[in-house]
Amino acid sequence: MNAFDLIVTVALGSTLATVLLSKDVALAEGAVAMALLISLQFIITWFSVRTAWVRRLVTGEPLMLLYRGEFITTSMQKARVTQDEVQSAIRGSGIADVMAVEAVVLETDGSMSVIKPNAESSHSSLEGVRGSR
Repeated sequence: MNAFDLIVTVALGSTLATVLLSKDVALAEGAVAMALLISLQFIITWFSVRTAWVRRLVTGEPLMLLYRGEFITTSMQKARVTQDEVQSAIRGSGIADVMAVEAVVLETDGSMSVIKPNAESSHSSLEGVRGSR
């Protein structure tokens, strides 16, 4: 779930609560508001699948936080992530040594991916990651 999905989900919940609890809002008004939010979600998703700049605007881009044992402090500051949080993600993936990690990427859904080195592959999953080297 990206930030836009979260916002729409909260707005739907808020709209439903207002319709159910407020005597000032008619059921038809609430239904129109919910239909509008769902339509907006559908339209934005449709455009984000088909248009790169809308996708970047709505979901953002993955961000490199660590590369070959070196923390990328500018990326970490931009994402408001601490070194302890990156190390926690590394430990959570079962790796004890930071130098044994090829990269740590902050994904668009807020999770961190820990990439182990693989010298045999010519195709990198790190292509297109902002801050990659």
